[in-house]
Amino acid sequence: MEISLVAEPVIKILGFNLTNSLFTSLILTIFLLGFSFAFADTKLKLIPESHSLQNILEFIFEGLISIFQTAAGEKTRIFFPLAATYFIYIILGNWIGLLPGFGSIGLNEIISGKEVLVPLFRGVTADINTTLALALISVALIQYYGFKSLGLGYLKKYFNFKGPIDFFVGILELVSEFSKIISFAFRLFGNIFAGEVLLTVMAFLFPFILPLPFLGLELFVGLIQALVFTMLSLVFLKLATSHH
Repeated sequence: MEISLVAEPVIKILGFNLTNSLFTSLILTIFLLGFSFAFADTKLKLIPESHSLQNILEFIFEGLISIFQTAAGEKTRIFFPLAATYFIYIILGNWIGLLPGFGSIGLNEIISGKEVLVPLFRGVTADINTTLALALISVALIQYYGFKSLGLGYLKKYFNFKGPIDFFVGILELVSEFSKIISFAFRLFGNIFAGEVLLTVMAFLFPFILPLPFLGLELFVGLIQALVFTMLSLVFLKLATSHH
């Protein structure tokens, strides 16, 4: 049993090492884009049939809107496309690593003098590079919407010279913006990677029956982590666009 903290390169394209997590991410992205374009061409009905795909998607999105309203309030409609994209991509990225073949299908390579199985697929969010990229996008968009809503007045949140206490609070706010990147990235990565390691160890020790409860637990953890990332992003977006 070999567990790697970092994503392993599986294909080299024009001098660029394509890692197993990036390979999985590309597959997931192509699937989501293909599904979106295919559904966009379907004719929507005012009253969809109970078993139709439109009805299922409406049920999911209505549920997401009601959940997001608890964090974003009246600004839910503005941020919903972004928040829904976060949630759908992250939850599928969390769950895809639980599919059969992840971690067991790969290529045998000689590393440090011994033969090691390099998995062809790896969970999308079980790679710190993916979660760091998501964190950077989230924090960058928080700043973008802050400036878009408040203009240059948004900078008063960080640079306030009315008094020593206000100035110190502004510096703390500036530091907290950078700490959000670390918090977002490592919370998501740590929970998902630890879950995959747990499942790998349990499957290695007890191949049958016993890993099933842990698989159910990881499905729940994947859902919760997608919600946590999305809801925190919504809360920070609302705070950044509010007049204080």
